[in-house]
Amino acid sequence: MIRAVIRSNALALSCALILCLLLTAPARAAGLIRDADIEYALTQLATPILQAAGLSPNNVRILVVNDGGLNAFVADTQHIFLNAGLIERLPTARSLQAVIAHEAAHITNGHITRRAGNMRTARTAAGLGLILAAAAAAAGQSEAAAGLAIGTSSSALRLLLAHTRAEEASADLSSVRYMVRAGVDPRGAIEVNELFRGQVNLSERRQDPYMRTHPLTRDRLRAMEGFVASFGKTLPPDPAADYWFARAKGKLSAFRRAPGWTLRRADDSPSRDIALMRQAAAYHKQSNLKNALQAIDEAISLRPNDPFLRELKGQILLESRQAGAAASAYNRAVQLAPGNALILGGYGRALLAQGNYSAALPVLERARDRDFRDARILRDLSVAYARTGQNGMASVVTAERYALQGRLGDATIHARRAEGLLPRGSGPYRRAQDVLDAARRAGIR
Repeated sequence: MIRAVIRSNALALSCALILCLLLTAPARAAGLIRDADIEYALTQLATPILQAAGLSPNNVRILVVNDGGLNAFVADTQHIFLNAGLIERLPTARSLQAVIAHEAAHITNGHITRRAGNMRTARTAAGLGLILAAAAAAAGQSEAAAGLAIGTSSSALRLLLAHTRAEEASADLSSVRYMVRAGVDPRGAIEVNELFRGQVNLSERRQDPYMRTHPLTRDRLRAMEGFVASFGKTLPPDPAADYWFARAKGKLSAFRRAPGWTLRRADDSPSRDIALMRQAAAYHKQSNLKNALQAIDEAISLRPNDPFLRELKGQILLESRQAGAAASAYNRAVQLAPGNALILGGYGRALLAQGNYSAALPVLERARDRDFRDARILRDLSVAYARTGQNGMASVVTAERYALQGRLGDATIHARRAEGLLPRGSGPYRRAQDVLDAARRAGIR
């Protein structure tokens, strides 16, 4: 978790220095895995939990961090971050829902308000870039540099990122209540703790990031077991939750693992469409277009109104340099899910590949207006602006993309260029100012 208590201006300055050091080292930046299918699946799993917690599923986004370590964290009241490695290691839908319930409890129990200096929310590209840099620190990266910034022998990560045991106990109890209220078997929480039980006796440097930011003790394990036992009856499994968990995990592993690994295991999937989707991704990674299209077309025949399978077909075609066919596939996906920013982004990307810049621009603008968190959308939108002669807009979007990637030095260059090209006081001008403000807070001039 990204958590800390701010007690002095000196500590606030130290936190800013930490972020500056993190953000100036691109190899240490943590990025996001943006995929419409995976995010939709996670939303299906999270919705009953968030509603049980009194949170709106429309206002809390579940995002995947491109990191193989086991971790999950919240950074503000509107985002829950899950590491890809954690999703792949969790055994059941209910265990993933338990993690989401725990993070939701940190939001509802007010633990967010005690984070360091209100360092930055993730409501802008620059703000999200800062948070992802801190997430990289949570994974154990840049600890030496952070320690130098603090100027003491104590771990800067402990000050900036860690929860207290009291907060963890509070979140444990609340999360079990949310799960039961949502009709989700709370034994998922025990499964999560079992995943980390063996790490209690490891040295801190050998522990997974989740252990370093979520203090786990034998007393806490026993307390969690007591919470779960106190609710008595076993709740029945949810086939829909099991399906979406398998689909998110299957697609994530298909793109992160070697194709051979996926093809050997695809038939273990709980449904034929998931197996075919995994096979299509694996064949695509092998540059086997014929088999990839055969697999994805068969999956589409099983779920003809599924926009995400058609989006995957568009991705396969686009990355195989078949822009026209890709645009057609994406267009059908947009018809099925007209408000999905990531699908819109893919459609705009295919139109750009066709050289149809004037048609791509409004599609990509719609995508960016719905969600600024995908660096690919920002990259493609900057190309569309540049190709249509709107250099100021191209500069501000490029600045936002670099900020999202934690490259605030490069972002500053483009934000200053945008300032000189955009109407003063306009919305895009203020977006350039957001990037420059974030850079100044991180010590970049």
